[in-house]
Amino acid sequence: MPSPLDRNQLLSYTANHRDEYEALLKRFVETPTVSCDPEHAGDIRKGVDLTVETLKKFGGAVKVYEVANGNPTVHAVFGNDPNLPTVTVYNHMDVQPASKETEPWDTEPFTFTRKGDSYFGRGTTDDKGPALAALYGARAAREAGVPVNIRFLWEFEEEIGSPNFEKIITAAGTDLKTDSVVVSDTVWVSRERPACSAGLRGLLGFLLTLETGTTDTHSGEVGGAARNPIAELMRLVCDLYDPTTGRVLIDGFYDDVIPPSAAELNDWANSGFTASGFKQAHHLKLMRTEDSLEVMKRIWGEPTFEIHGVVGGYQGPGLKSIVPPRAEVKASCRLVPGQDPEKIRNLIAAAVKQENPDVKMQFEHAAPAFLTPMDGPLPGLLKQAVKFAFERDAVFVRDGGTIGAMTSIEKVLKCPVLFLGLSLPEHGYHAPNENFDWPQASGGMVAFAKYFEEIANLKK
Repeated sequence: MPSPLDRNQLLSYTANHRDEYEALLKRFVETPTVSCDPEHAGDIRKGVDLTVETLKKFGGAVKVYEVANGNPTVHAVFGNDPNLPTVTVYNHMDVQPASKETEPWDTEPFTFTRKGDSYFGRGTTDDKGPALAALYGARAAREAGVPVNIRFLWEFEEEIGSPNFEKIITAAGTDLKTDSVVVSDTVWVSRERPACSAGLRGLLGFLLTLETGTTDTHSGEVGGAARNPIAELMRLVCDLYDPTTGRVLIDGFYDDVIPPSAAELNDWANSGFTASGFKQAHHLKLMRTEDSLEVMKRIWGEPTFEIHGVVGGYQGPGLKSIVPPRAEVKASCRLVPGQDPEKIRNLIAAAVKQENPDVKMQFEHAAPAFLTPMDGPLPGLLKQAVKFAFERDAVFVRDGGTIGAMTSIEKVLKCPVLFLGLSLPEHGYHAPNENFDWPQASGGMVAFAKYFEEIANLKK
């Protein structure tokens, strides 16, 4: 067994590789792997090629798993000794859309911009920066002789719900066999308090569309007689949920919700989370509540109904007095443990049909909620690795976001899935001016190297 990893030596390792890390992150950020837009299909392919090149350069045996009408998944093997434990790192390399023309970006979203220790650009924190930090952590562990098999599983469809991921990993069979999976795609409570996610919310997206005409019409000539699709959809939304409280009004929506346990709520209350810090980090002016525990319940332990956009009518300057012919609402629900996406879909469809049968529905991607198994040694090893790297105790909380691949991994690979997140609330997941920073990246490299060592110390 090699000597235990030394924190100072690992920090020297990260410092020596900082320029290399930043140059590599720049290449990934400036490859706009936007999975929801077919016009970026060529960029997805460039991103896959860059991923293969990178993983091979780091010494991995790489295989690309293709799928018809979908984006590939890349798998890399570092060490293949059947007598050693195996751990797989999951990340996604696709990103959300971004535009400086329509969003308040201070920099070009697909141009890597360094400001001091911070890196700006789409994908820096979600999820390319943390993914590369884990990769450098793996290389540090391997160069130190840590006896463990490490795998990397990077997909390109997470931002659209991982529609083909389960099919891919099922077809791959024993090629992906692993003892456990660790994910670096979650958010801390604050810079002062590291957090390991113990669960994720699920997601069900949908569109509501109403068409009442074929063209804009003069509101003086037809107003009062013509149906207004924007107004009707606004009314429908308010029939489905209370926009003031956020409470969903659909019968049966909350029936299967498993609320957070008393132990979880106690951990959350002592996690260091503050409503004021949350508000500041996410640039919020108004919230539904300023009570810290209530905010945590709402973002981690309760389902939601959110409106993402309303399309229809005149959008230019001034007033154009027309009745629009068509309108659309883009919406989704975040789901919590106990809720079945298919059941919620049926409840929503029935409620919409009852309230306004002329509204057409189109359901998008769906993913169930996920809970991390807290039994066994891995959660404790994870906390030890985080404390070793950042010199602060980590807390187990939940994450309000969704990673659809997690339930597929648990189902197909039949192994525990844990989270070693590196992002901070102020890093701006899905937001303008998304960023990551060197302290989190370098600390992440150290944490992952240490976690791989902790895994190696487990008996096979």
